[in-house]
Amino acid sequence: MSERVIVAYIIIFVNLFLFLLEFKDLRLAEGCSGQVEVYYNDTWGNVCFNQMDANTVSLICQQLNCGKSGTVSSAGSRLKGAPNWLDSVKCRPHDSTLWQCPSSPWGHNTCGDNDIASITCESSDVRLVNGNSRCAGRVEILHQGQWGTACSQYWDMTDAAVVCRQLGCGDAVDAPLNAHFGPGTGNIWKDDTLCGGTEPTLKDCASRRWGEHNCGHNEDAGAICSGHQDVRLVQGTHLCSGRVEIQHGITWYTVCDADFDLQDAEVVCRQLGCGIPAKVLGGSAFGKGGYQMWTEEIQCTGNESNVYSCPKSSTKKQNCSHDDSVGLVCSGYTNGRLVDGPDSCSGRVELQYLTEWGTVCDASWDLRAANVLCQQLGCGSAVAVPGQAWFGKGSGPIWADVFECQGKETHLSQCAVSSWNRVACSHGHDAGVICTGEDLNGTVRLSGEGGCGGQLEVHYQHTWSRVLLDSWSIREASVVCRQLGCGSAVRIYRSSISGTGDTDVCLTGYQCSGTEFHLGNCSAPHTFNCSSSSYVSIVCSSESLRLVGDEGGCAGRLEVFHQGSWGTVCDDSWDLNDAQVVCRQLQCGTALRSTSFGPGNGSIWLDEVGCVGNESSLWDCPSSQWGNHDCVHKEDVGVVCSEYKDLRLAEGCSGQVEVFYNGTWGNVCFNQMETNTASVICQQLDCGKSGTVSNTESRLKGAPNWLDIVKCRPHDSTLWQCPSSPWGQNKLHSVQTCPVCHSLSEYLAALWSVTVFIYPLGYLPLRLQGGNRMCSGRVELWYEGSWGTICDDLWDINDAQVVCRQLGCGTALKAHGNAAFGRGNGPIWLNEVKCWGSERHLWDCPHSLQDHRTSCSHKEDAGVTCEGENYIMREISNKSIITSCCAQVSLGLPCAGLASCPGCVPSPSSFTPCVAGLGSSSPRPCMGQAVQMMCVMMCIYIYIYIYIYIYAFILYL
Repeated sequence: MSERVIVAYIIIFVNLFLFLLEFKDLRLAEGCSGQVEVYYNDTWGNVCFNQMDANTVSLICQQLNCGKSGTVSSAGSRLKGAPNWLDSVKCRPHDSTLWQCPSSPWGHNTCGDNDIASITCESSDVRLVNGNSRCAGRVEILHQGQWGTACSQYWDMTDAAVVCRQLGCGDAVDAPLNAHFGPGTGNIWKDDTLCGGTEPTLKDCASRRWGEHNCGHNEDAGAICSGHQDVRLVQGTHLCSGRVEIQHGITWYTVCDADFDLQDAEVVCRQLGCGIPAKVLGGSAFGKGGYQMWTEEIQCTGNESNVYSCPKSSTKKQNCSHDDSVGLVCSGYTNGRLVDGPDSCSGRVELQYLTEWGTVCDASWDLRAANVLCQQLGCGSAVAVPGQAWFGKGSGPIWADVFECQGKETHLSQCAVSSWNRVACSHGHDAGVICTGEDLNGTVRLSGEGGCGGQLEVHYQHTWSRVLLDSWSIREASVVCRQLGCGSAVRIYRSSISGTGDTDVCLTGYQCSGTEFHLGNCSAPHTFNCSSSSYVSIVCSSESLRLVGDEGGCAGRLEVFHQGSWGTVCDDSWDLNDAQVVCRQLQCGTALRSTSFGPGNGSIWLDEVGCVGNESSLWDCPSSQWGNHDCVHKEDVGVVCSEYKDLRLAEGCSGQVEVFYNGTWGNVCFNQMETNTASVICQQLDCGKSGTVSNTESRLKGAPNWLDIVKCRPHDSTLWQCPSSPWGQNKLHSVQTCPVCHSLSEYLAALWSVTVFIYPLGYLPLRLQGGNRMCSGRVELWYEGSWGTICDDLWDINDAQVVCRQLGCGTALKAHGNAAFGRGNGPIWLNEVKCWGSERHLWDCPHSLQDHRTSCSHKEDAGVTCEGENYIMREISNKSIITSCCAQVSLGLPCAGLASCPGCVPSPSSFTPCVAGLGSSSPRPCMGQAVQMMCVMMCIYIYIYIYIYIYAFILYL
């Protein structure tokens, strides 16, 4: 190769390098608004505010095709650690790009982190609102200095195309009508809009005169452009978890797990207002989804405000399928700190939820959560978790969420948060933490399950050591349990060598008063070589008993932990005094009653318990020796405490919100309840993902108003997790919430204007067979792929009430046994069902799945008769959906004239009247064979629809 060619290549390479070095780009963080950011020297950086003038703002907006003017303000940088590339920018009237404007040299600036320029461009006299991006939403027009809407009469794709082109958002892909993006406010500027498609702006399109219209804001027009992008999480346990889906135009796409990382997750969580990512899950953890796969690899840096601002490239994973859909769980707890302690590694716990700091209730905080926080703060591990505002009272909100950390997490956001809290809390119960820093000295652990029972080991002089039993008392044990956040000491017992401590180093000589918060505050121990002596093992109250059967842990079968395993308690001699002690020990209030929650398994540890009722723990009560009993598991005792909670809507998936607390059903106050709260309630009841809410008078006369000022957050999955005023404290007396949930079934049913009763998603379907009506018959349950019956042992009117409610058949009239509706076949799935009558679904009732094949036969199949048809017809009539004899025929009722065919009048012909016309409020006579045929055809259509619906529902499951 000649020297001349080599020189030419060098020149080309140098020029290319210089070109890349000098390559510059400009953007606003959120499209046509947000912080001004420039790309230079291969890095995105900031532009300083420094009294930026209108000329400079105008030029930036024009360069980005975002209109000709805008407003500017200063803000904190969203690009942490990024350079401030430009300062003192002063654009002149003849400049056409930012790069022509005079400024300080690149990288030379005098501005701080809070002096970054942020611009909002007035892109034009039209905008799209409430669509989650600037390229989708309700159409609003600026006229005479005021924003107003456009009516959707005559609105179509041609009109939407003009709006999209005017905004630089590409082509129109949809023109939604009737306030699809919510109703606007103020003026309705345009009505009967008729664009030709070539107009440069919406104002140029023909329409009525400005402000002249005959419509309301419920008819506001919308537009979705091809440039619209959005993101959502679906099929998660709350609004901030689920499968990641990206919308482009009107099409939703699922995202391949190989194309999605933690930086992408940070942007998605931020865009949705959901905090920070806790988990990124592959392998379709939240379902496969039914949409196309996103074909580009998202390459966010983590600093972007929305996912469509992130760079993208064509994915190299050509074999990605719906089995590889990515899921994401975001956490609202973004940060933590320890306040008012003697050093940075001890103090009152304060956690940041999104942007708000609050304290933590000591009843909701334990050593495992404290350990994670200590690691998160770079403070080693937790030594103690003092409560009762040991480091002083905080202020602001009190977070009562229970963090269920497993010990491997590095940030509190990675811990699961339980959906219940047990006690009202004040700042007098603010939790604290003492971390080791770099020194583990004084840390304690118990080797048993859950960390609240087992052989004691103490970290002393860089060694985990066991403790001799000879000098140990309940006072020292109380300090250990308190230090571990495990309640009070229940029992001390001797044990041989176990755990992981060094076998040749033991401790003795600890002396505590019993009030210390960690063992390091007690007198120093002595060390010596271990012998064959017995070692200290402790049982703390926190993990030694539990109630199994209720999500909140305040109702269920009583189980106790002994010798490394959970076992039950026999109901011999058991009374309300015994139950009172259990509820007190579990911080579940007072005992309401003792009942059965079905048989347990494993050992029966206790029998003949005889509490007086004032004992602090069950272990203080006399009983037979451990494991000594004459019982079987069908005698296992259960307890219901006052802190047991339940939730219902008065009419299934609509009606007043009612909560069960302290043994009584009561109200929830309206108090401007938000859509987030309504959504959580609907999801908790398996009634869809969203709902509407209004206020009304209480239907429970004299009932307490249990909850007020309920403000559910995006991460809350049940009502019990939502912040609210304390139980029973409210400012309202009769106003009560009345939500209507919107589910898939509601929308499908609306297509034919016919009520269809289906089973809530997530619960096992029921059906009634063998009866001569829709709402009476043998009860059958779908389980493990087949229909089976229920044994009539203990079957009563309470059980029947739950079945009738679940099937939408009104009140139970009778509970049948002895195969009153004929013998079924196949398996007998349930036995000894013990409903209270208030449960929403049969599966919520205590029951037995054990030994039913041998203890029952089909001659004992259970059945019900519900109010049924009269109830359904009344509901149908009330909703004016079907007022026809055809509806009665479809329900198996006789069609016999006016009395049995509401909405119809008798025909003078020999044919019975059969149809009044769907949706009609006035009766129409039905006459002759033609009308009878129409009735038959309509019934066929309804039957076909119902079968299609049930088939779709099974596929959905």
